Amino acid sequence: MHNLSTRTGAIRFGAPAAVIGALAAVLTAAPADAAEPVRSTPVPAGVLPSVSPRPVTAAVHAAARPTSYVVRPGDTVSSIAIRNGLRPADVLAWNGLGWRSVIYPGQTLRLAPGTVHAAPSPKPAAAPAAATGAVHTVVRGDTVYAIARKYGTTVANIIAANGLGRSAAIFPGQKLKVGASATPAATTAPAAASTSTAPASVAPAAHTVARGDTLFGIAKKYGTTVSALLQANGLGTGSIIYPGQTLRLAPPAPAQRFASLDTAQRANAVRIIRIGRQLGVPDRGIAIALATAMVESTMRNLDHGDRDSLGLFQQRPSQGWGTPEQIMNADRSIRVFYGGAGDPNGIASKGLLDISGWQGKSFTAAAQSVQVSAYPDRYGLWEQQAHKWVATLR
Repeated sequence: MHNLSTRTGAIRFGAPAAVIGALAAVLTAAPADAAEPVRSTPVPAGVLPSVSPRPVTAAVHAAARPTSYVVRPGDTVSSIAIRNGLRPADVLAWNGLGWRSVIYPGQTLRLAPGTVHAAPSPKPAAAPAAATGAVHTVVRGDTVYAIARKYGTTVANIIAANGLGRSAAIFPGQKLKVGASATPAATTAPAAASTSTAPASVAPAAHTVARGDTLFGIAKKYGTTVSALLQANGLGTGSIIYPGQTLRLAPPAPAQRFASLDTAQRANAVRIIRIGRQLGVPDRGIAIALATAMVESTMRNLDHGDRDSLGLFQQRPSQGWGTPEQIMNADRSIRVFYGGAGDPNGIASKGLLDISGWQGKSFTAAAQSVQVSAYPDRYGLWEQQAHKWVATLR
C-alpha cells in the first residue's frame, strides 16, 4: 500500500489471562468517530479479538482518552492508535500522515480530530517561512502528499517541479520547490477567494494574458501556483508570456485506462463483485474496490510488494491489516477493504464502509480514504473501466 500512494500486525501472545483481559479492554474502547460502531466479529486463532465494549457514557470516553500523544522510542502509529482504542487510519488522517510516514520521539500526534493545543513538536529542521513559501526543507516523517496539502498544491506539481521519479522518494534535509507563490493552504485560501474574479460555480479552463499580467498574478487570481501554470503549459522557469496568449490553468485530465483481464485477474474481479454484493455494497463501492485492486496489484493476489505490502489491495501486516497469511486470503482481504459491520479485522483497519460520507466523495477520494496512497490520482483513471466490469462480469 502506498499512498501517505503515513497500522500494526495481528497481535500474538502467550500472556496470563489477566494481562489478556487488560489488553482487550484497551482495544475495545469506542473509536473517536461516534457514528462508526465498534464491530464484534470472529477472528482467527492467535489474533486478538475485537470485543464489543460495555455501555459507557460519552463523558467517560472523553475523560479516559487523551487528545494528543508525544511519541516515545519504539512507538508506531498503529501501536499508539490501538493502545488508545482508535483506528490507525484515523490517527494518520488527523495528523496529515500517510502509511509511509515516519514518526519520531518527541513528535506530538493528534488523537482526535481538530486542533490540539499542545507544545509544538520538535523537528530536525525548521518549517519554511510562510512569507516566502517557495522551498520546503524535508524533515523526518514528511511525505510528498502531506507537503502538497500543506502548501495547497498537488503531488504531481511537486514531482514535476523537483524532477522526482515515479517513486517520489524524498529524504530529510532535501530542499523541495513548492511553487514560487505557494504558501501554506490556510493562508492562501482566503486571498484566492477575495481576489479571484472567476465565477464561483464554474472554474475557467484558460486565461487570456492581458497587458501587465504576470504568472504570479495569474496564479494568485485563480488560486493555483506558478509551477502548476508552467507545467500545464509546457513552460520553463525563464519563459516569457505576452498579451493575447492563452494559458491553460490546469493540465488536461489524464485519459481513462482500460484493460482486458486474463483468467486469474478475471477470477479476482468476479470475487470482488460477488463479495461486494453479498455485503450489500452499492455498485459504485464495488467499482471503487475493483479500481483499487487494479492500481495496487493489477488485480492479482501478489505475495510481494512495497515493504511488507501483500495481496490484492497491497495491505500491510505491519500496519494492522492482518497477518501475512490472512492478507493472502483473497476473500478476507476483500472483506477487510469493504469494512463495515462484517469486517473480520475489527477496528484495526478502516474499510470503505467505515468512511463517513464515502458515497458523497469523488471516486478517487473514496479509494484514497482507505488506501492513503502517495499517488491518489491513479484510482480515478480506472473509474470507467471498473464500472464496465461491474456491469458485465459474472
